[in-house]
Amino acid sequence: MKVAIIMGSASDADKMEACIHILKDFGAEVTVRALSAHRAHKALEECVNECNENGTDVIITAAGMAAALPGVVASMTVLPVIGVPLKAVAFDGLDALMSIVQMPSGVPVATVAINGGKNAAYLALQIMGIKYPKLSEKLKAFRKEQEDACLKTDQDIRERY
Repeated sequence: MKVAIIMGSASDADKMEACIHILKDFGAEVTVRALSAHRAHKALEECVNECNENGTDVIITAAGMAAALPGVVASMTVLPVIGVPLKAVAFDGLDALMSIVQMPSGVPVATVAINGGKNAAYLALQIMGIKYPKLSEKLKAFRKEQEDACLKTDQDIRERY
């Protein structure tokens, strides 16, 4: 189980920490890179080519502002690409969100919420769960833990009021 995370810059790392930890906690091998689609396009192409050749299952991309990175990566691979729009100073991340979701037909990028690195990790795990049944079972157990926690909270609230 291999996931590549490509961020537009090193300043995006703090927003992707939880994503990285979730993937590793579920046993995924994670490669993390910081490559701009605008400033390092040749290195980005080499990185995506490596993903195409080395058994990477899913690529998660994270970018803010113009957020061309997810679309550029998707144009170089048929691997599933998940885009995480990041909140920058202007437009509260809506610019990145619109850039990522408005891909042309035939070059899709799955998109999660602004700063939605956690859901990018869970979506990548679900995608890989199709190929790796044990991972799917771990995800089901995780969902059951979430349900149990929610029901406990509900019980606590009902008892309090």
